[in-house]
Amino acid sequence: MAITVDNASSNDVGFQYLRKRLLRWKDGTVLEGKFVHMRCATHILNLTVREGLKECDDSIKRIRNVVRFVRSSPARLQKFRNCVNQEQIESKRQLYLDVETRWNSTYLMLEYALIFRKAFDLLENSNGGKFFSKLTKMSGVPTDMDWDRVASFIPFLNIFYDATLRLSGSLYATTNVHLLELVTIGKMIKKKCESVDIKERSMANGMKKKHDKYWENVDNINLMLYVAVCCA
Repeated sequence: MAITVDNASSNDVGFQYLRKRLLRWKDGTVLEGKFVHMRCATHILNLTVREGLKECDDSIKRIRNVVRFVRSSPARLQKFRNCVNQEQIESKRQLYLDVETRWNSTYLMLEYALIFRKAFDLLENSNGGKFFSKLTKMSGVPTDMDWDRVASFIPFLNIFYDATLRLSGSLYATTNVHLLELVTIGKMIKKKCESVDIKERSMANGMKKKHDKYWENVDNINLMLYVAVCCA
């Protein structure tokens, strides 16, 4: 009935060819293949969030580099653990380095790094200048403004992260929950577009443009999603 793929433009061409081939088969398609092309909702969600994260790209890069610095050798990791103990940070979480093309891994990296913010500050002041000089050659050491900015939008990103987990389930049907998640996210983004915080508002505006590109026009939405909701 339908095949789900990401939103690469080459897929549009591929599905045009596939539909022609299916139409040549007797009873080869449902409804003449009009709804065989299903765009991956989680991939669109990924594109939407990444568009918003561009607003804080520099802050994210600096935090990513400081995590990479600590994880780059056992000796540095041990020094960092000593700083964690000195700051009496009690957490079973470990530093996590993201995959830059997957926003949900970036979310986890930032969330975990924030837990150890004081330990990073202590490491900067107790590492004989190596910490500072090494990161200065890259994008610099995270400032208080960087940490505060990331901390302010983590709760916002958490909603997207939870939605991604629900839509990515493999042990249960997800098609029937797509529209509910998308409508909820759309309303949340619209609300954030009216935020008094300039950075948050700018992030939400970027997300809205990408979200609306795929979901604003109901004529562009695969009708099978509506059928799935009605049959759930």
